[in-house]
Amino acid sequence: MRNLNSKPFAYLLFGAFAICLIGVALLAGHEITDIKSALIASYKTIPVLLFLAWMFSIFAWKWKILQGWIVPFPDLNGTWEGEIQTTWKNPETGEVPGPIPVILTIKQSFTKISCVMRTTEMTSRSYLAGFWIDSDEQVRMLGYCYTSKPSTIVAERSQPHDGTIIFEIVGSPVSKLRGTYWNGRKSTGDVTLTFKTKDHLDDYPDDLGEHPLANQ
Repeated sequence: MRNLNSKPFAYLLFGAFAICLIGVALLAGHEITDIKSALIASYKTIPVLLFLAWMFSIFAWKWKILQGWIVPFPDLNGTWEGEIQTTWKNPETGEVPGPIPVILTIKQSFTKISCVMRTTEMTSRSYLAGFWIDSDEQVRMLGYCYTSKPSTIVAERSQPHDGTIIFEIVGSPVSKLRGTYWNGRKSTGDVTLTFKTKDHLDDYPDDLGEHPLANQ
């Protein structure tokens, strides 16, 4: 994914370098009078810039003040809660099941994002994920490919499969993820999620509800 808006980041980097250069020169008591003294002061700013770069990649990229103009993608870390509406029809009844309660756990850093979706009957994990952000085209999307592993108790009607899901990122700050999926079982559907907690839940909450086919 494209991690930075290059032009404003270049301005920010130049400004940080200039401030560090002046600060190092003042603290060290050096006067910058020629190319040699400037190079010496510049060399001493390298550790400071590396520290700032580390701070940015670990913490600062999440700051709201940098969102949009420096960092093009939002911070989606945490657990999202909602429902899946599949287009799959039960071969025995010909009916489409009602909404399926679901959670999506997103673990995101400056350079990587992973997604785990859980219902009472399956867990799917992303293996390729990224953002598509284009402010000129009014596009803000998160997409990923996943492998889904259903529980053994539903193995007869639900087989392991791969699929793809694309979410539209709604709101600023983000209030909703609205997506469409398709998979190797030739099934499609819609997913709607809202933010629940910054915690990365590693289990499906008992109070969220059962799968609509649980008692069939």
